[in-house]
Amino acid sequence: VQLQASGGGLVQAGGSLRLSCAAFGSILSINDMDWYRQAAGKQRELVAAITRGGTTNYADSVKGRFTISRDNAKNTMYLQMNSLKPEDTAVYYCYAGDVSSHGGPYGMDYWGIGTQVTVSS
Repeated sequence: VQLQASGGGLVQAGGSLRLSCAAFGSILSINDMDWYRQAAGKQRELVAAITRGGTTNYADSVKGRFTISRDNAKNTMYLQMNSLKPEDTAVYYCYAGDVSSHGGPYGMDYWGIGTQVTVSS
């Protein structure tokens, strides 16, 4: 299973970006799909998470500005980011947890290669 993230870029403060993360492979199911980010010199942090059933969770710093969603049929996750701030600048990573593939393995976790988001002031 491979995760491919896209949609990053450079935007001015107050602007919007939409990130996508597509999972490829012989996938049976994906339970959790999350977005993490890592700013320069800082630890990776959870930004938003969504379960297969659609339950969401957000970091306090992005509540009300970011919206996570997913399309289970397409094994794809999205992050709509509005009212972006310079402190949102980071490399954004997608994560898929408790992934089961046809014929195995089951219950695996995968990370995608990050996409850079830069917000200028």
